[in-house]
Amino acid sequence: MVGPVAMLIRSANMAQQTASRDVTIVNPQGFHARPADLFVKLANQFESEIEVIKNGERVDGKSILSVLTLAAEKGTELTIEATGHDAAVAINALTELVDSGFADSGFVEEERTNPQ
Repeated sequence: MVGPVAMLIRSANMAQQTASRDVTIVNPQGFHARPADLFVKLANQFESEIEVIKNGERVDGKSILSVLTLAAEKGTELTIEATGHDAAVAINALTELVDSGFADSGFVEEERTNPQ
């Protein structure tokens, strides 16, 4: 016999999605404070739990301090994982941000105007 509580738990679990995608940091400055801030602000727009994984180490993608502990330099491979009803949308948005080299942050323009 299935009671209402069991049915509620089953319904809640069915609504949960998990999505993940591998990304490579392409930003010349790496995944430092400003890009991490952009990432965390975007991640916090979603209800899903967001994790960033580097070499098996998982951190909370909604915490700037956690993301910064990864010390991800240019060329670093990361996995972004989201769990929740909006997981797929979250992964798409976060992947686009990383793949763009955090272009919205001005790093691309800064690189062009101040070559080293």
